[in-house]
Amino acid sequence: MAYFADLILPLPLDKRFTYSLSDAEAEFICEGMRLAVQFGKNRIYTGIVAQIHQNPPQVYEAKPIHQILDEKPLVSLHQLKFWSWISHYYLCSEGEVMRAALPGAFLLESESIVKLRKNFDFPEEKLNDDEFLVVEALQRQSSMKIQEIQELLDRKSVLPIINLLVEKEVVELNQEIYEQYKPKEVRFVRLRSEFEAEAAMHQLLDELSNAPKQRKILLTYFSLTANSRKPLKAKTLCDKSGATSAVLKSMVKKGIFEEYYEQTDRVGFKGETFNKEIIFNKYQQQAFDQIKSHFAEEQVCLLHGVTSSGKTEIYIRLIEDVLKTGKQALYLLPEIALTTQLIKRLQDYLGDKVLVYHSRYSLNERVEVYKHVLSNSEKGKIIIGARSCIFLPFQDLGLIVVDEEHETTFKQFDPAPRYHARDAAVVLAAQFKASILLGSATPSLESYFNADHNKYALVELNRRYGEVLMPDMEVVDIKTAHRKKKMTGHFSERLIEEIKESLEEEEQVILFQNRRGFSPILECNTCGHSPQCPNCDVSLTYHSHNNQLRCHYCGYHIAMQQKCMACGSDEISTKGFGTEQVETELRALFPDARIARMDQDTTRGKHSYEKIITAFENFETDILVGTQMLTKGLDFRKVNLVGIMNADNLLNFPDFRAHERSFQLMQQVAGRSGRTKKRGKVLIQTYNPYHRIIQQVSTGNFTEMYREQLEERYQYKYPPYFRLIRLTVKSRDFSKTNDAAAWLATALEKVFERYVLGPEFPPVARIRNEYYKNILIKIPQKQSLGKTKAMVHRILSSFGTIAAFRSVRVIINVDPQ
Repeated sequence: MAYFADLILPLPLDKRFTYSLSDAEAEFICEGMRLAVQFGKNRIYTGIVAQIHQNPPQVYEAKPIHQILDEKPLVSLHQLKFWSWISHYYLCSEGEVMRAALPGAFLLESESIVKLRKNFDFPEEKLNDDEFLVVEALQRQSSMKIQEIQELLDRKSVLPIINLLVEKEVVELNQEIYEQYKPKEVRFVRLRSEFEAEAAMHQLLDELSNAPKQRKILLTYFSLTANSRKPLKAKTLCDKSGATSAVLKSMVKKGIFEEYYEQTDRVGFKGETFNKEIIFNKYQQQAFDQIKSHFAEEQVCLLHGVTSSGKTEIYIRLIEDVLKTGKQALYLLPEIALTTQLIKRLQDYLGDKVLVYHSRYSLNERVEVYKHVLSNSEKGKIIIGARSCIFLPFQDLGLIVVDEEHETTFKQFDPAPRYHARDAAVVLAAQFKASILLGSATPSLESYFNADHNKYALVELNRRYGEVLMPDMEVVDIKTAHRKKKMTGHFSERLIEEIKESLEEEEQVILFQNRRGFSPILECNTCGHSPQCPNCDVSLTYHSHNNQLRCHYCGYHIAMQQKCMACGSDEISTKGFGTEQVETELRALFPDARIARMDQDTTRGKHSYEKIITAFENFETDILVGTQMLTKGLDFRKVNLVGIMNADNLLNFPDFRAHERSFQLMQQVAGRSGRTKKRGKVLIQTYNPYHRIIQQVSTGNFTEMYREQLEERYQYKYPPYFRLIRLTVKSRDFSKTNDAAAWLATALEKVFERYVLGPEFPPVARIRNEYYKNILIKIPQKQSLGKTKAMVHRILSSFGTIAAFRSVRVIINVDPQ
């Protein structure tokens, strides 16, 4: 009887592909295993088995599989179910979800190898120049990769040339599968057993009397193994004896030592646990008990706790309780910067049970974490990391904690799947019947609305830990300060006074400016020209550290201009300011202060976050300037002053969530101050001190902001009352983008009528020479979400059949942030 396997391939294709299996293969293969299969002419891909059945495909003949890559499933059935939900909900393919879910090392792909045919007989004079170059190169080396041929000919399209050589029977094409993951092996050494006896040992030392370096290695070996029974690393032996590895190698060749290798983890906990007991205050205990009672009723729980109220201790206690039942726990964070502090706090309590997983980790490190979680080992009980953690192969998930659940960084923007980790985590928890806790000092309107309407349980924590007072908020009117000439650069007199006072009292200061670089605009004072990016519709940002003008969208950069590029005038000046300019002005104002900056430019390395945060924690930095990275849940004990340099550029943004976001950002950054006994101070510099949001931030009135924003959302038909789907049409051809967007909008309007907005150009309408146009679909609460998505899918399928729009791409974003 014939057997078939439906495979998910890592390609953006709407359906699974069916391959035939022999009886023996069908008996061995399980769902979740990887198979290498041929797809198209010569390419081999890794496919994940989604289903095994006996129904042959109707439209094509099923090909046999090429190779079985696993002995047991690499993807669990829970994962396959979760992938299916994500692909249906976020309108993307399962292949795109698979690419996002699996570490790249598991997606084995083939490399096309070109070889000369044996005894080929083709007159060389009949080969053109390019063909002759390829043949000549292959005569010198046995085989070449496609990429090597591209470099040799200095052109991208080499396949036509290779195809002609294949037709002429000069070369042949083969596929070579390569695996990217290599386990880390450590080299150990031990003395051969024949030298263990005392007499043989003395004889060996006598023989080495003329080889002092080898004798020293041997004596060092004896002293190290006398104190410890642990295996001895070759590197440790060389370091302690001061000898080179070449000397040790020669002793291995002589048969004195033997070397052996052991596999080791790249990720692991090397510190020690303190086993501190968490002691709650009465408010934390109350909140903890309420959460536990809601979990017993299997409800999603929202913890609304003010900054520094001790939410993290509640999370840790909940994780401890889950561990006692033998289940796994997932701790989701919005930002990699946060993991640095939290990993340390969690490891202090829970030691080597904590594993970290995020994009700054190397491919091999991520593979090892994945394998620990898949095997449900003791090491993989608690996972802490950013949004991609939800794709790990959990076996027995008991708890998910989503910290700072309001953060936009939980939403994946590019590439697909464009999922929201918080919403996906709620579904993942439901699959495992696990408890889920969403925590924030400034919850998102959607989550708070769900709690307000009894969809989620709500627990409030309104007191800071240790009866510490909320910071004293002060609004500084910089419009008046400019008029009265009481500004020094971008610093008001009031802010300078407070910084001086904090430095004198040996306290730390955080300054927040949500824009990186030195200045966002360079402008000619004569003709008003501003240098623009040639690939995007944005002005170039000036970065002083490397004296460059840089585009933050595509990375294009040029040297800083000394004269206007339009009229040649040397009267050019910068407009606006970013974190670099704040740092420069601070160095001039406070030359003795130790100043650091934390933004995307200073945190590019794997451990750069850690270095900046650790230096600030250890009081090696007095003033830390940064972007919104600073706002998220960091805990610094000596910060008593927070300055918001300019609140207006947060508020004046063309987005229905701008006011909610501004409130959250300012409230969160304010929460970094005064986390110990002394009351903190927050200064908000603004040109519009009477703005409703500024007033609500200064009084910390979340409820008033929530009610006002909810009223506006109801009036203008936005979430949480309406669901949104945004379609972005993009192409390199301006008129094609316009025509395609107009066709799509017309087709959608016929079905959804007044609930379709656009097409409209976004604020930045061209990025990397591609033009963008947005269409927004609003979905009322009573309208079926599934039917709406099915109709959108049908319209997009019709759109895909139009030849004129073949080069136009449509990006679907469900629940855009």
